[in-house]
Amino acid sequence: MSEPHVKRIVKKESVPSRLLPAGSRDVRISLPPGFNELTEYPVVYCQDGEDFFNFGRIATIASSLIAEGEIEPVLVVGVDVDKSVRTREYAADGDLHEGYTAFFAEELVPFIAARYPVRTEPDYVLLAGCSLGGAVSLQLALAFPRRFVNVMSLSGAFYPSSQAAIAAAGDLSHLNIFMTVGLQETAFKTDRGVFDFVAMNRTARKLLEERGARVEYAERDGEHLWGYWQKVVPDGLKWFAGL
Repeated sequence: MSEPHVKRIVKKESVPSRLLPAGSRDVRISLPPGFNELTEYPVVYCQDGEDFFNFGRIATIASSLIAEGEIEPVLVVGVDVDKSVRTREYAADGDLHEGYTAFFAEELVPFIAARYPVRTEPDYVLLAGCSLGGAVSLQLALAFPRRFVNVMSLSGAFYPSSQAAIAAAGDLSHLNIFMTVGLQETAFKTDRGVFDFVAMNRTARKLLEERGARVEYAERDGEHLWGYWQKVVPDGLKWFAGL
């Protein structure tokens, strides 16, 4: 996709928290081209915020799609993470997972809504993440079904604890999820061992569809790297815009 030069405004904020051990979390907010404070915008929340902006280039891609008229204007919020505790926060069985998901729903989202003109209805909110970021985005939708119904998962790390959470869920007909995985991700080494991400995503897809979730699923040539995910981001954003 060609990306014309589009002036972007990215703001940084520190979200105070009573639920996180550090007491706060840094976020970055990309405002759409032609931003108007009197307009309420759909919002995309990205896990691994710094990397999603720098390597996934989601803010640049979103701005270009908006400028080209391919999607409606959206705000993009990148939620940073301390990589030393990333697995503990993002994995469904992590000891910091419950605190992180509560922070996200109960502190982060209200913080953004109080300071920026965003739509808060579930249909206008997208949770996006890669690897464990995709898994925790889905966990948020499972834990807070009245707040989050749209997920973009790029090579989601659906470990057994995530699969168990899906399996334990009831009716998921409210859930829309865009899933993709690279066909070269069959033996990726993680901090928990070597996993076949293709198999994990196929299993997660099956579990989701059996419970009524609407799944947009694609397997493509690609590895477990930002180089692959960046290429898929435009499709995910267009999918969200078309819901």
